[in-house]
Amino acid sequence: MSTPFAGGPAELVLTASVARRYYLDGRSKVEIADEFQLSRFKVARLISSARASGIVRIEIGYPGAVDVELSARLQREFGLRHAVVVDAEDEPSPRRQVGAAAADLLTEIVVPTDVLGLAWSRAVGAMTAALRRLACVPVVQLTGSLAEPDLHDSSVDLVRQAARAAGGPAYFFHAPLVVPTAGTARAMRKQPEIARAFARFDAVTKAVVGIGRWAPGESTIHDAASERDRRLVDRLGGRAEISGVLIDTDGVPVRAGLTDRMIGISAAELRAVPDVIGIAYGVAKAPAVRAALRSGMLSGLVTHRTLAADLLGPG
Repeated sequence: MSTPFAGGPAELVLTASVARRYYLDGRSKVEIADEFQLSRFKVARLISSARASGIVRIEIGYPGAVDVELSARLQREFGLRHAVVVDAEDEPSPRRQVGAAAADLLTEIVVPTDVLGLAWSRAVGAMTAALRRLACVPVVQLTGSLAEPDLHDSSVDLVRQAARAAGGPAYFFHAPLVVPTAGTARAMRKQPEIARAFARFDAVTKAVVGIGRWAPGESTIHDAASERDRRLVDRLGGRAEISGVLIDTDGVPVRAGLTDRMIGISAAELRAVPDVIGIAYGVAKAPAVRAALRSGMLSGLVTHRTLAADLLGPG
């Protein structure tokens, strides 16, 4: 709260002039003291008076669609290294805006010494579609793909897009995310291109993953699974998945028959990656995102305002 200016008109003009030189012209207090033939202590007092009386009002503006306050709260609340919350409430689906924000974050934090891992999901697809440039790093495929009628980009496409932006090598493989039997999965993991990518998992320093709720329409893996698999995961307490890694409400990995039939990174391997960014959108996924945050696998989260507000509320 400002206090009324106590001086007369001459003092007011002098205070405003000094404040202008300091805040708008970027002059130092020594330079201002020389110009107005004042002591540095007098200049400092006038600057303080200008702020206290409201002659100078400082506002911190945030460019773009990032909600800085919610992002900071989310980061503090869950002990995250990175948290980005976008204002995307005017859109029918915030996927594109959340994906673009994740692309901006990745462009900022990836450095030439990194190895980037990408797991398949719609959200990660939105990120790679928005990715224009990246430090020159290797890009590693972390999971196979799901064949769904409305899904156009495979895991290979996502890795190739990111590798083009980075100008680095791409380690990819053509395989589904889920196969019919555990034996088939074991055999496929030995195929040269899959084994080549899997051998790079230990080197991955930054990864980007999607988060799904174990419910109809909230996880592509749930929707692609058989009814028997869905019931078994439900019975074992599975409530969410992080790009194929099944977890319960507390974030503890759930090992079901479906787990052994996955072609992708394991819970232990994902937890070993130093920096894992989750992308999530849709308020219905809030319980899944909470579980993912409790898992200890995520160091960062990119989401939108209504989901972030739900995460920070009761529950």
